[in-house]
Amino acid sequence: MKKNSNPYLPMPVTIKKIVIENQAKDLKTFDLVFDKQEDAKTFMFVCGQFAMVSIDGVGEAPFGIASSPMDKGMVQVTVKRYKKGIITTALHNLEEGAKIGLRAPFGNGYPMKDLETQNILLLGGGFALTTLRSVAMYVLHKQNRSHYGKLTMLVAARDPGEILYKNDIAEWLERKDVAIVQTIDSPAKGWSHKVGFAAAVLKEMAPLSKETYALVCGPGIMIKTCTDVLLALGFSPERILNSLEMRMKCGIGKCGRCNIGSKYVCCDGPVFSLKQLRELSKNY
Repeated sequence: MKKNSNPYLPMPVTIKKIVIENQAKDLKTFDLVFDKQEDAKTFMFVCGQFAMVSIDGVGEAPFGIASSPMDKGMVQVTVKRYKKGIITTALHNLEEGAKIGLRAPFGNGYPMKDLETQNILLLGGGFALTTLRSVAMYVLHKQNRSHYGKLTMLVAARDPGEILYKNDIAEWLERKDVAIVQTIDSPAKGWSHKVGFAAAVLKEMAPLSKETYALVCGPGIMIKTCTDVLLALGFSPERILNSLEMRMKCGIGKCGRCNIGSKYVCCDGPVFSLKQLRELSKNY
């Protein structure tokens, strides 16, 4: 976000493209382009940060940014429609060309500079893969790839129809500089990849902890179980980075609904190392 900008004032954006991501058709990725050239030129963010998306007369809600900082002039968000979700339902009912608002970026994001020269392990569950997709796209960009070590991704979903970003994954599978493991909860017809919960597959993968950072984003139970496996594999709490984006609320720490101990997820997170979380609360 440009300096001295009003954090309460949305930037006008247009929905340029909508992609249905899953078989249930309740997950869509929205490509948002800035209406004002000034906003397009000055907007900057870090992988892992999030945006507040607003619709006039309806309201706003927070979503992790799914695009890469290398994609200039646009922002992507992937939105799951909930039956009682006023904002998510309204977004899903919009068509390409619709005008909406964007307040962003918020939160701290992943420490991409600290991750340079290191191996990166991405662990994503369900539609929480969004901000990890941002990391993968950033690391794999031709201007950045040489700055990072080995990139490994574990993509977990309930069933094949819930695997996000299928086109991206297909492209990444063709590359020799990234390793991707896909898993679903239960066996399914035609599925040729792993079967099992993320933690069990992670244990089977047994990634080396040396010079590796693990970035975890998913449901609470997945974060906990995968964290336990990572610790058993020798990962230090400082090198386990958890995204608590499910706790995001107003974006600027004013509503007080996202606090963990003395910290606000909207301002001090959503990315915390396991070491930080342990110091904040036993029940994060």
